[in-house]
Amino acid sequence: MTDETKALVLFSGGQDSSTCLAWAIDQFTNVETVGFDYGQRHSVELDCREQVLAAIKNTFPPWKRKLGSDHLHAIPVLGNISETALTRDTEIAFAEGGLPNTFVPGRNLVFLTLAAAIAYRRGIRHIVLGVGEVDYSGYPDCRSDAITAMENALNIGMDSDFVLHTPLMHLDKTAIWELADQIGGTQLTDIIVEYSHSCYLGDRNTRHDWGYGCGGCPACALRAAGHEGFIEKIVKAHRPIE
Repeated sequence: MTDETKALVLFSGGQDSSTCLAWAIDQFTNVETVGFDYGQRHSVELDCREQVLAAIKNTFPPWKRKLGSDHLHAIPVLGNISETALTRDTEIAFAEGGLPNTFVPGRNLVFLTLAAAIAYRRGIRHIVLGVGEVDYSGYPDCRSDAITAMENALNIGMDSDFVLHTPLMHLDKTAIWELADQIGGTQLTDIIVEYSHSCYLGDRNTRHDWGYGCGGCPACALRAAGHEGFIEKIVKAHRPIE
Protein backbone atom coordinates (compact mmCIF):
# COMPACT_ATOMS: atom_id res chain seq x y z
CA MET A 1 0.00 0.00 0.00
CA THR A 2 1.26 3.49 -0.84
CA ASP A 3 0.44 6.77 0.86
CA GLU A 4 -0.49 9.57 -1.56
CA THR A 5 0.57 12.18 1.00
CA LYS A 6 4.20 10.98 1.06
CA ALA A 7 7.11 11.74 -1.24
CA LEU A 8 10.78 10.78 -1.42
CA VAL A 9 13.19 13.45 -2.68
CA LEU A 10 16.58 12.67 -4.20
CA PHE A 11 18.50 15.26 -2.22
CA SER A 12 22.17 15.89 -2.93
CA GLY A 13 22.52 19.21 -1.13
CA GLY A 14 22.77 21.24 -4.34
CA GLN A 15 20.69 24.17 -5.53
CA ASP A 16 18.39 22.09 -7.71
CA SER A 17 17.67 19.36 -5.19
CA SER A 18 17.18 21.95 -2.42
CA THR A 19 14.58 23.68 -4.57
CA CYS A 20 12.94 20.33 -5.29
CA LEU A 21 12.85 19.59 -1.58
CA ALA A 22 10.97 22.85 -0.96
CA TRP A 23 8.64 22.03 -3.85
CA ALA A 24 7.89 18.60 -2.39
CA ILE A 25 7.24 20.03 1.06
CA ASP A 26 4.80 22.45 -0.56
CA GLN A 27 3.04 19.62 -2.42
CA PHE A 28 3.02 16.74 0.07
CA THR A 29 2.33 16.20 3.76
CA ASN A 30 5.19 13.82 4.53
CA VAL A 31 8.56 14.16 2.82
CA GLU A 32 11.60 11.92 3.16
CA THR A 33 15.00 12.49 1.59
CA VAL A 34 17.71 10.26 0.19
CA GLY A 35 21.30 10.99 -0.78
CA PHE A 36 24.18 8.91 -2.11
CA ASP A 37 27.91 8.87 -1.42
CA TYR A 38 29.34 7.47 -4.64
CA GLY A 39 32.90 8.73 -4.29
CA GLN A 40 32.11 12.10 -5.82
CA ARG A 41 34.96 14.57 -6.03
CA HIS A 42 32.75 17.24 -4.47
CA SER A 43 31.87 15.09 -1.46
CA VAL A 44 31.48 18.30 0.55
CA GLU A 45 27.92 18.29 -0.78
CA LEU A 46 27.18 15.50 1.70
CA ASP A 47 27.92 17.88 4.57
CA CYS A 48 25.98 20.64 2.85
CA ARG A 49 22.85 18.52 2.57
CA GLU A 50 22.80 18.21 6.36
CA GLN A 51 23.24 21.97 6.70
CA VAL A 52 20.42 22.70 4.25
CA LEU A 53 18.09 20.33 6.08
CA ALA A 54 18.97 21.86 9.44
CA ALA A 55 18.50 25.41 8.14
CA ILE A 56 15.12 24.57 6.61
CA LYS A 57 13.92 22.99 9.85
CA ASN A 58 15.09 25.97 11.90
CA THR A 59 13.70 28.60 9.52
CA PHE A 60 10.38 26.98 8.61
CA PRO A 61 8.81 25.23 11.63
CA PRO A 62 5.73 24.10 9.61
CA TRP A 63 8.08 22.49 7.10
CA LYS A 64 9.97 20.73 9.87
CA ARG A 65 6.78 18.91 10.83
CA LYS A 66 6.51 17.57 7.28
CA LEU A 67 10.07 16.28 7.06
CA GLY A 68 10.61 12.62 7.85
CA SER A 69 13.55 10.25 7.61
CA ASP A 70 16.72 11.16 5.78
CA HIS A 71 18.46 8.22 4.09
CA LEU A 72 22.15 8.42 3.15
CA HIS A 73 23.72 5.42 1.43
CA ALA A 74 27.26 4.69 0.27
CA ILE A 75 27.46 3.22 -3.22
CA PRO A 76 31.22 3.36 -3.96
CA VAL A 77 30.88 0.96 -6.88
CA LEU A 78 29.48 3.80 -9.01
CA GLY A 79 32.63 5.85 -8.47
CA ASN A 80 34.88 2.83 -8.84
CA ILE A 81 33.64 2.04 -12.34
CA SER A 82 33.52 5.67 -13.49
CA GLU A 83 36.42 7.43 -15.16
CA THR A 84 35.01 10.95 -14.95
CA ALA A 85 35.97 14.39 -13.70
CA LEU A 86 33.40 14.01 -10.92
CA THR A 87 34.97 10.84 -9.56
CA ARG A 88 38.65 11.47 -10.38
CA ASP A 89 41.05 14.38 -9.93
CA THR A 90 40.90 15.15 -13.64
CA GLU A 91 40.64 18.42 -15.53
CA ILE A 92 37.09 19.17 -16.64
CA ALA A 93 36.81 18.99 -20.41
CA PHE A 94 34.63 17.71 -23.21
CA ALA A 95 35.07 14.05 -24.03
CA GLU A 96 34.61 12.27 -27.33
CA GLY A 97 31.03 12.48 -28.49
CA GLY A 98 30.53 16.00 -27.17
CA LEU A 99 29.59 15.18 -23.57
CA PRO A 100 31.57 16.81 -20.76
CA ASN A 101 33.72 14.40 -18.79
CA THR A 102 31.71 15.30 -15.70
CA PHE A 103 29.01 12.94 -16.96
CA VAL A 104 28.84 9.86 -14.70
CA PRO A 105 27.26 7.13 -16.87
CA GLY A 106 24.17 5.60 -15.30
CA ARG A 107 24.25 7.81 -12.21
CA ASN A 108 20.65 9.00 -12.27
CA LEU A 109 19.45 5.57 -13.36
CA VAL A 110 21.21 3.95 -10.39
CA PHE A 111 19.96 6.65 -8.04
CA LEU A 112 16.37 6.18 -9.19
CA THR A 113 16.55 2.40 -8.90
CA LEU A 114 17.79 2.62 -5.32
CA ALA A 115 15.35 5.41 -4.44
CA ALA A 116 12.47 3.34 -5.82
CA ALA A 117 13.58 0.36 -3.74
CA ILE A 118 13.49 2.56 -0.64
CA ALA A 119 10.13 4.02 -1.65
CA TYR A 120 8.74 0.54 -2.28
CA ARG A 121 9.76 -0.59 1.19
CA ARG A 122 8.36 2.52 2.84
CA GLY A 123 5.08 2.67 0.94
CA ILE A 124 5.92 5.86 -0.97
CA ARG A 125 4.56 6.35 -4.48
CA HIS A 126 5.93 9.80 -5.36
CA ILE A 127 9.64 10.29 -6.09
CA VAL A 128 11.03 13.78 -6.75
CA LEU A 129 14.32 14.59 -8.47
CA GLY A 130 15.95 17.78 -9.69
CA VAL A 131 16.92 16.95 -13.25
CA GLY A 132 16.23 19.30 -16.16
CA GLU A 133 16.95 19.66 -19.85
CA VAL A 134 17.26 23.45 -20.20
CA ASP A 135 20.34 24.67 -18.31
CA TYR A 136 22.28 21.43 -18.02
CA SER A 137 25.49 19.95 -19.37
CA GLY A 138 23.93 17.66 -21.93
CA TYR A 139 23.66 14.64 -19.65
CA PRO A 140 21.34 12.15 -21.38
CA ASP A 141 19.92 10.84 -18.09
CA CYS A 142 18.56 14.32 -17.27
CA ARG A 143 16.21 14.38 -20.26
CA SER A 144 12.46 13.97 -20.04
CA ASP A 145 12.40 10.88 -22.26
CA ALA A 146 14.97 9.14 -20.04
CA ILE A 147 12.93 9.84 -16.91
CA THR A 148 9.73 8.65 -18.57
CA ALA A 149 11.43 5.44 -19.68
CA MET A 150 12.85 4.93 -16.19
CA GLU A 151 9.45 5.43 -14.60
CA ASN A 152 8.02 2.75 -16.88
CA ALA A 153 10.90 0.36 -16.14
CA LEU A 154 10.58 0.82 -12.38
CA ASN A 155 6.85 0.24 -12.45
CA ILE A 156 7.19 -2.87 -14.57
CA GLY A 157 10.17 -4.24 -12.65
CA MET A 158 8.64 -3.63 -9.21
CA ASP A 159 5.01 -4.14 -10.20
CA SER A 160 4.28 -0.71 -8.77
CA ASP A 161 2.75 2.64 -9.68
CA PHE A 162 5.55 5.10 -8.96
CA VAL A 163 5.26 8.69 -10.16
CA LEU A 164 8.54 10.46 -10.89
CA HIS A 165 8.25 14.22 -10.46
CA THR A 166 10.72 16.55 -12.18
CA PRO A 167 9.56 20.10 -11.31
CA LEU A 168 12.70 21.67 -12.82
CA MET A 169 12.61 19.79 -16.13
CA HIS A 170 11.73 22.82 -18.28
CA LEU A 171 13.22 25.60 -16.16
CA ASP A 172 16.47 27.45 -16.69
CA LYS A 173 18.61 28.37 -13.69
CA THR A 174 17.05 31.83 -13.37
CA ALA A 175 13.60 30.25 -13.24
CA ILE A 176 14.84 27.77 -10.61
CA TRP A 177 15.91 30.66 -8.37
CA GLU A 178 12.50 32.21 -8.98
CA LEU A 179 10.71 29.00 -8.05
CA ALA A 180 12.58 28.82 -4.75
CA ASP A 181 11.66 32.43 -4.11
CA GLN A 182 7.99 31.77 -4.87
CA ILE A 183 7.89 28.83 -2.46
CA GLY A 184 9.95 30.14 0.46
CA GLY A 185 10.82 33.75 -0.26
CA THR A 186 14.12 35.36 0.63
CA GLN A 187 14.52 33.03 3.60
CA LEU A 188 14.72 30.02 1.30
CA THR A 189 16.93 31.62 -1.36
CA ASP A 190 19.29 32.75 1.41
CA ILE A 191 19.51 29.16 2.67
CA ILE A 192 20.28 27.95 -0.85
CA VAL A 193 22.96 30.61 -1.33
CA GLU A 194 24.63 29.99 2.02
CA TYR A 195 24.40 26.23 2.49
CA SER A 196 23.74 24.39 -0.77
CA HIS A 197 26.64 23.30 -2.97
CA SER A 198 26.99 23.05 -6.76
CA CYS A 199 30.73 23.46 -7.51
CA TYR A 200 32.23 20.38 -9.16
CA LEU A 201 35.60 21.06 -7.50
CA GLY A 202 34.11 21.15 -4.02
CA ASP A 203 35.28 24.70 -3.26
CA ARG A 204 33.72 25.99 -0.02
CA ASN A 205 36.31 28.71 0.58
CA THR A 206 35.32 31.27 -2.03
CA ARG A 207 32.03 33.09 -1.33
CA HIS A 208 30.14 34.76 -4.18
CA ASP A 209 26.75 36.48 -4.26
CA TRP A 210 25.27 33.18 -5.46
CA GLY A 211 27.05 30.97 -2.95
CA TYR A 212 30.33 29.09 -2.57
CA GLY A 213 32.36 27.68 -5.43
CA CYS A 214 35.40 27.96 -7.64
CA GLY A 215 33.51 30.25 -10.01
CA GLY A 216 34.97 28.63 -13.09
CA CYS A 217 33.53 25.11 -13.46
CA PRO A 218 30.35 24.54 -15.51
CA ALA A 219 28.19 24.10 -12.40
CA CYS A 220 29.37 27.40 -10.94
CA ALA A 221 28.91 29.19 -14.27
CA LEU A 222 25.31 28.03 -14.59
CA ARG A 223 24.48 28.85 -10.98
CA ALA A 224 26.08 32.31 -11.20
CA ALA A 225 24.36 33.22 -14.47
CA GLY A 226 21.00 32.05 -13.13
CA HIS A 227 21.39 34.06 -9.94
CA GLU A 228 22.37 37.17 -11.91
CA GLY A 229 19.23 36.82 -14.04
CA PHE A 230 17.14 36.34 -10.90
CA ILE A 231 18.52 39.51 -9.27
CA GLU A 232 17.98 41.48 -12.47
CA LYS A 233 14.31 40.50 -12.47
CA ILE A 234 13.96 41.56 -8.83
CA VAL A 235 15.49 44.93 -9.62
CA LYS A 236 13.20 45.43 -12.63
CA ALA A 237 10.22 44.62 -10.43
CA HIS A 238 11.40 47.34 -8.01
CA ARG A 239 11.57 44.82 -5.21
CA PRO A 240 14.13 45.41 -2.46
CA ILE A 241 16.94 42.88 -2.28
CA GLU A 242 17.15 41.77 1.35
